[in-house]
Amino acid sequence: MSSETEPRADFGDIDELGPVDYIVVEFPGNRMTGEGFPILVDLVDRGIIRIFDFAFIRKEEDGTVTALELQDLGGGEVDLTVFEGASSGLLDGGDIQEAAAALEPGSSAGVIVYENTWAAPFARALRRGGAQLVAAGRIPVQALLASLDALEEPPAGP
Repeated sequence: MSSETEPRADFGDIDELGPVDYIVVEFPGNRMTGEGFPILVDLVDRGIIRIFDFAFIRKEEDGTVTALELQDLGGGEVDLTVFEGASSGLLDGGDIQEAAAALEPGSSAGVIVYENTWAAPFARALRRGGAQLVAAGRIPVQALLASLDALEEPPAGP
């Protein structure tokens, strides 16, 4: 994340924050329909999440990584201007390079750092009680489906 020489964003009272996560969403072949963006805006509007950083990157076939401007995306089909200025300083060049390492060449990605504001009251209560988060993770839907499929397969017989 960002170095100490950059200005720190105003996150409000740090004790009031909910869990902060990031996602990197790849668009293979640089194909972006924008179908998910209205849902993201709705999550923000309803106070379920708060976006700290929102960046787009492209990984060329030769591995070169380029930061993209929101107005350059979507070809007029997707209006991403609502996300302009979403930059807290948490996401830095090293994070962008790390995100790009997960991409296939010839693809682009959105990188989002967000607070789970829905979980803030729960997180505050746990912190007041002296608890601390020591591990977290995500189970990708594909892995969940593979596990469910494996449960449905009959056991291999002798």
